[in-house]
Amino acid sequence: MPYLFTSESVSEGHPDKVADQISDALIDNFLAFDPSSKVACETLVTTGQVVLAGEIKTDTYLDVQKITRDVIRKIGYTKSEYMFEANSCGIFSALHDQSADINQGVDRVVDSQDFESLANAQGAGDQGMMFGYATNETDNYMPLPLDLAHAILREMSVIRNNEIELMPYLRPDAKSQVTIEYSDDDQPIRIDTIVVSTQHDDFADDATMLAKIREDIINVVIPRVKSAQKAELQGLFDGDITYYINPTGKFVIGGPHGDTGLTGRKIIVDTYGGKGAHGGGAFSGKDPSKVDRSAAYATRHIAKNLVAAGLCDQVLVQVSYAIGVAKPCGLYVNTYGTAKIDMHDGVIAEKIAQLFDMRPYAIEQRLKLRNPIYSETAAYGHMGRKNEIVTKTFGSNGQTKQVEVELFTWEKLDFVDKVKAAFGL
Repeated sequence: MPYLFTSESVSEGHPDKVADQISDALIDNFLAFDPSSKVACETLVTTGQVVLAGEIKTDTYLDVQKITRDVIRKIGYTKSEYMFEANSCGIFSALHDQSADINQGVDRVVDSQDFESLANAQGAGDQGMMFGYATNETDNYMPLPLDLAHAILREMSVIRNNEIELMPYLRPDAKSQVTIEYSDDDQPIRIDTIVVSTQHDDFADDATMLAKIREDIINVVIPRVKSAQKAELQGLFDGDITYYINPTGKFVIGGPHGDTGLTGRKIIVDTYGGKGAHGGGAFSGKDPSKVDRSAAYATRHIAKNLVAAGLCDQVLVQVSYAIGVAKPCGLYVNTYGTAKIDMHDGVIAEKIAQLFDMRPYAIEQRLKLRNPIYSETAAYGHMGRKNEIVTKTFGSNGQTKQVEVELFTWEKLDFVDKVKAAFGL
């Protein structure tokens, strides 16, 4: 029987995403100047105020106020009427040293510097379970409802920042939601509902404003999103779609003034939009010794390579850890009955555990996670993104440093041939 499935996204100006971007900008700056930094940074944003709190172990010093203001400015909070503005907001820092009790299980001193010794010495930064998911319903192996929800807000961000004349009233805060009807064999049939709520200037009477925003979302933004899809997905836009555009009415008061933001409150937006599963741990503000982040990336890497290799149509991969212990407690695989080989999911999991070293140090090395690559993850999802090499510039204590880094390494399809060989595909 056909069914409906919904996912949501939020823009870079959403209060929780402002907090995520500040936390990850701090991570990047610490790693740029001291790649061994251990950081757990939480951010709170509210009317005219930013609070930074967390634990840090590093050999570098940063101007955290400047970094924070730069992030807020880049997002677009640059006007006093927003009641949260880059140059004038207060910034309170309560960052302090990391607990030695936690660090002792993560950074053990070893005599040898060979890979095995280092991999066995570095324990997981916390206990917990992490999940990765992939599906072949989109080219980037992401669930379609989330992919489209992200795409709508990315188009609005492009317009707000680069094509202002198209929708000059847009403000940074926005949310989207897409509901897809699927067939009973899990194939997308049509788009049922699209919801968009966007912050905006107070530019006319309420009825005129809402009518204009609705017209522009449906006639400007949605056609651009549709045209960017592959041909077989473009047809999903041709049916009778229900639109809810700013359904509560005017949305002038927004951002951190309208709603307090906290790091890590959008973990479903960050991952798979509710498909698969989530272990509960946030990503932003954590260095890669925290397996909440690194192992979630590693399981996505596994899942994507399994589907791309043709092993299955969709797959969920789980890994779990004990704090301070390098070897995972277990690896679980669920192919939802879509496996193309005559093999139980438990046997598939055993083979995968032999292909992918899931010790935290091995994950860091394989995915190059000790580099300043995290600011780009903090809005529009950590998964399904473009793997590319870029040069980033950082400044600290009057010094400028350029670093060439590879972004979204967990999206690479570099294990496809190994998977095919291991399973005889």
